Amino acid sequence: MKQPREQLKLVAALLAEETTLALATGGEDGLAAVTPLFYIADEELSLYWLSSESSCHSQNLINEPRAAVTVYRKAESWRQIRGVQMRGPVSKVASPERRRALLKTYCERFQLGRVFRLAIRQSALYEFHPDFIRYIDNARGFGCKFELRRQPEGWSLSRTAFSLRLFTEA
Repeated sequence: MKQPREQLKLVAALLAEETTLALATGGEDGLAAVTPLFYIADEELSLYWLSSESSCHSQNLINEPRAAVTVYRKAESWRQIRGVQMRGPVSKVASPERRRALLKTYCERFQLGRVFRLAIRQSALYEFHPDFIRYIDNARGFGCKFELRRQPEGWSLSRTAFSLRLFTEA
């Protein structure tokens, strides 16, 4: 299967540029909970964040270890809307060596010096492993988007919607 390399590069670039994700989890009451969190991303497009295990979203992940995430650029007009929506499983990073390496990257990215050491030690490190991605970029035209699905053999392009240019030229 041919990997959708260009699409994956666009997603990776956006994830590298931005710093905050919106995490959506489902509660036992059937209601959604959404929270903003700093994150780092790896080359597989997995996202990592720190959170208290007692937080609402962390508690929700115990009962349903899948979540939705969105990362997007600040926009002043519809033409500037660019972002990614993702769904996938979430787990805690259990390996102490892996946790240490990821936390080093996380702390460097957000310049979390000594002040945050205690908070970091008391927080769980979560990993989001996307299996669905929808990318939208209105700068390319209204409604320009694509969708990717992770298969056992890699990512595949499942949907592409090209823009309606007549709306963007006004």
